[in-house]
Amino acid sequence: MKIKDHAASLSEVHQSVDTTGRHKSGFRKILAFFGPAYLVSVGYMDPGNWATDLAGGSKYGYTLIWVLLMSNLMALLLQSLSARLGIVRGRDLAQANRETYPAPVNFLLYILAEVAIAATDLAEVLGMAIGIQLLTGLPLMWGVSLTVLDTFLLLLLQRYGIRKMEAFIIALVAIVGTSFLIQLLLAKPDLPEVAKGFVPSLPDDTALYIAIGIIGATVMPHNLYLHSALVQTRKIQKTDAGIKQALKINFWDTAIALNLAFFVNAAILILAASVFFTAGHTEIADLHEAHRMLEPLLGSKLAPILFAVALIAAGQSSTVTGTLAGQIVMEGYLRLRINPWLRRLLTRLVAIIPALLVIWVAGEEKIGELLVFSQVLLSLQLGFAIIPLIHFVSDKHTMGGFAIKPLVKAAAWLISSVLVYLNVRMVWAEAGTFIRGNHVWWVDVLIYLSGFAFLALLVITVLYPFISRYRQKGSARMHATKVTLGSLEAPVYKKIAMALDFSQHDEKIIANALAQGQPDTEYILIHVVESASARYFGKEANDFETQKDQEQIDTYLSLLASKGIKAKGVLGYKHRAKSIVRIVKQEEADLLVLGGHGHTGLKDWLYGETVNYVRHYVHIPVLVIQ
Repeated sequence: MKIKDHAASLSEVHQSVDTTGRHKSGFRKILAFFGPAYLVSVGYMDPGNWATDLAGGSKYGYTLIWVLLMSNLMALLLQSLSARLGIVRGRDLAQANRETYPAPVNFLLYILAEVAIAATDLAEVLGMAIGIQLLTGLPLMWGVSLTVLDTFLLLLLQRYGIRKMEAFIIALVAIVGTSFLIQLLLAKPDLPEVAKGFVPSLPDDTALYIAIGIIGATVMPHNLYLHSALVQTRKIQKTDAGIKQALKINFWDTAIALNLAFFVNAAILILAASVFFTAGHTEIADLHEAHRMLEPLLGSKLAPILFAVALIAAGQSSTVTGTLAGQIVMEGYLRLRINPWLRRLLTRLVAIIPALLVIWVAGEEKIGELLVFSQVLLSLQLGFAIIPLIHFVSDKHTMGGFAIKPLVKAAAWLISSVLVYLNVRMVWAEAGTFIRGNHVWWVDVLIYLSGFAFLALLVITVLYPFISRYRQKGSARMHATKVTLGSLEAPVYKKIAMALDFSQHDEKIIANALAQGQPDTEYILIHVVESASARYFGKEANDFETQKDQEQIDTYLSLLASKGIKAKGVLGYKHRAKSIVRIVKQEEADLLVLGGHGHTGLKDWLYGETVNYVRHYVHIPVLVIQ
């Protein structure tokens, strides 16, 4: 369903965590802010990053740890900018893009964002499936299929609120971290050599390529969309002092969370260096091979088990954030909201189907190549998230005094340039390898045309905010120039519609509707017939249920008429929410009263509950009676 122009990001949990309560002590207040960055951090330790960490550690020992640290610092700056956008403007990155760029550009940015989310989920699916196989011996085909079940786990978590979801993610991150900590203790790395790894050096061109892979796989596009929305789950004081406090605490939240992610990535690299590199196994970049070699080299059966458990936990935690990012992107760009069940299922199927096809057609040995391909897809999208973000947080018109300073802006553009260059270089290398091995001319032409289109869109993304005279309509401003409450006259409703379902809730709905009216107000009683035949044939069905519903509404009308109340009844058919909206508009009602107790039915399951649909589709006040 369509949502209104300025709907809140992640509206179900928007400002659901109060940080402003006076009862909160200093420590409890800080804890109230902590959480969003941990959901973001899992994207920095997902299975897609493991291959580059293993390759770097097994081939060059501890030499490339400094690359991990540098990429972590880059990520810290960019994620703090994303949080700044959400806190100051009250917009997520997708919403800000929609307000700034032309519709065709926004549609392309939306498609690219969805591709990035699908590629991310593909990496998580493969990582979890490999972890399950390593732990249980289950064939990869079955492991991939089983990952669809985590759809239900995510939706169960969503029912308990954002804080429970954050606690679940933190628990999974703790499992990953603990697993690698134990493995490091078993591996006994050479600490002085580890310290030398923080000194920048690149032994050869292959090291440069692996370094590019590590940096390119670090910052993920969906994390920038995600962070700008998650910080809005905190209710803060919209004053200069309140915003400054939120920015400060969220920066520390981000720093701690990303440092945990850095620890996990560094642990993988150090483990590979101390176990594989020192034993002369310098070509290990495959998860299966790394798992197989751990036991004989460490002399412990526990190490490979912990490796598999960490892989499953990393994949599971990342899938949760991918779904949330998908919701943010769809609602922000398209102003379209579908039920989380359907959103999650579609995202997962898009990831599972390619994985199953590759396993079925080419065999399990090709899964590694599919994992690399998912990272290449992610690399293509990165610039289209970073560049707009820097534009938005630099704009004094919308950010006021919270726009980033020139030094931070210069650092952000430098990091953006480096990341875009490295990612374009990696994608170009992959495309060149494919073209050299391909003998189908039209495929080569398609690759070249796609490359030119990609570069053209990148240029537009960079230049459009500079050359246009855009002004963010409806943007959240820091302070209104003048605030007035007007005369505060009570509204007078001439026609009040009420949606009834002939349950015990009707009495409360009717009573509240009558309380809003005047002696001359007309009331419209709406009921939607939901029999199977009515859903298909509408009022032509005239089945038993339709007849009984008409009798019930006539009974209501008679009772109201006996009290001198003017009312009429209207039956609707087929889709419940759409019928209510249609009748309200048709009858020109100026207030709608309906129950908020929910409703069942396949289409309501697909598109969300009736209340959510109706309140975003009618343009009159809606009173929801619980």
